[in-house]
Formats: sequence, structure tokens, C-alpha cells
Amino acid sequence: MSHRLVTHVRHVGLAVPDYDKQLDFYTNLWGLEEVSNDTGLSFLAAVGSPEQYIVRLRKASERRIDLLSLGAATPEDVDTLAAKLIADGVKLISEPGQVVTPGGGYGFRFFDVDGRTVEVSADVTARRHRKLEEKESIPVRLSHVVFNTDNPEQTLAFYRDKLGFALSDTIALPKVGEIVWFMRCSSRHHSIAFARSKTSSLNHVSFEMRGLDEFMRGTGRLLRAGANLMWGPGRHCAGENTFSYFVDPSGNTMEYTTELEELDEDTWHPHIYDMSKPEVQDEWGTATMNEDLSKETFNLPADPGAFVVPPV
Repeated sequence: MSHRLVTHVRHVGLAVPDYDKQLDFYTNLWGLEEVSNDTGLSFLAAVGSPEQYIVRLRKASERRIDLLSLGAATPEDVDTLAAKLIADGVKLISEPGQVVTPGGGYGFRFFDVDGRTVEVSADVTARRHRKLEEKESIPVRLSHVVFNTDNPEQTLAFYRDKLGFALSDTIALPKVGEIVWFMRCSSRHHSIAFARSKTSSLNHVSFEMRGLDEFMRGTGRLLRAGANLMWGPGRHCAGENTFSYFVDPSGNTMEYTTELEELDEDTWHPHIYDMSKPEVQDEWGTATMNEDLSKETFNLPADPGAFVVPPV
């Protein structure tokens, strides 16, 4: 296996108009911890993760994706990737240099083919974290991020050829064709995925729980609090991970998950799963779906952050 320049997903940056409601949702209900706040800019960490933060919230006039942050092993890998992207004609937003957000580090930013701002960094100071105890139903870390795209073939090629992601599995529908692609940058089944849609936008962000019991307890806490359950609880076929999807106050879809499949990359061959089979979507057959919320997730307006540099 060739050396990977991207190793994992660090965090996702979200701009939201209802900042106070969002901050309350993520800290008091979802289970993240605010580690820094600077007048309408909040950095939220997972107690069990060494990442300085896994969600960044910014107060804005409209909802948008500010950025996707990816990790690299070394500053040399950051430089190598930046040089490769420049040679391939990718537009850099910033040259490799010091990162000024919590934890610092060395990194740069660029636009992907859909106009998302992507950051790649190394040497970020690890945050003091701890092992979660039994029954602690809060996120351990960021699991994966899924985007809608109206340009899936080019988007997949970009992340494969330019960033080194590998295809793990695909979901298809009869008479429609392939509609969801799961991609990895480690032995974990997927760190990022793309869903065919009419626009390019955020599909959902997934947070890993300690285990199955903690996953169910967290799902129950959200339900008791009256959060909007879009789909779940259940277990997917692709990736073998559990799922409970909720909609946050701004309309972003957030997922609790656990037990994402670890692959033997030397022997793994991607599958194409037929989504029309109920067991592909939910192996357990337990998940309920809010059809209205589900349709909204795949039919969102185009993200206004495309090819727009975030202010932070």
C-alpha cells in the first residue's frame, strides 16, 4: 500500500444563523464540550478525542459549510500534498504555514472540485482526553462526514486521485445506478462519503459513541428531549455501523454511530449494494424514518459556501 498523505478527518466547520441554539444543542444535549469561544465562534471537542475540537460553530447570516479539516502525519506530507495539488492545477486558498486556530499546527487550505474549503494539517497539539466509561453516552470522536454532490464522478476522482482516498463500498438503486460512495483514508470503512444529489451540500456529520449501549442511551436522551429523529436506530449494511440521525436546530443532519467496520485493506474488494433491499439500509429492521426530513436531506439548496473563503 502506498503512503497516504491524508490520515483522518479532524473537524468540520459550520456557519449557522441560530448560533445560541446550536451551541446549546451541541453542548447540553449532543454531548460535546466547548473548549474555546471568541465572540460568535465556538470550538467544540469530544471528551474521548485527542483532536483539539471536532466541530467549529460560527455565527453567520446563513447556514453553510465553512470547511472540512483533514489530518496529515507530518509537515513534510503537508508540503508534498500542497505541491501535488498545485501541479494538478488545484486552487490553493492559503500556502502551507502555521495554523492559528486552537492547537496550532502546520497546514494549508484549498477548494475541492465542488468548491468546499478543505484544510489539511499536521503537528496539531493533541488535546488531553480520556477513555469514556461505561454508560457515558457522549461522542468519543468524529466518525465521518457525508456530502451531497451534483457532480459525483468528478468529486470521487478528486478525492481518490488527488487526496489518496480509496473506495470501500457503493450503494446503488435499480434503474438509477450508483448513488452513494464510501471512501476511506485508513482501515476504517469510511471517513468521508458522497451521495448523488441535485446540489452540492452537507448530507450529515457522524459522531462515534463508545459502544452499542452508549449509542442507544444517547439516542434515547435525544428522543426524550424532543429532538427531531430523521432515521434510526438501526444498523447499515455498508460499513456495518449503527445509526441514529437527528436534525439540529439549523436543519443540519447529525448522526450517532458505533462499531464502524475495520477493513483488511490488503484483501478488501468494494461491494455494490442494492439499496432497494431493506436489509441494505437497515440490517436490524428496527429503524423508523421521517420521510419528510429524509427528503430534505437529499434535496437541500446548494451550499452558499461553495468557492467562498470562510472568514476564519
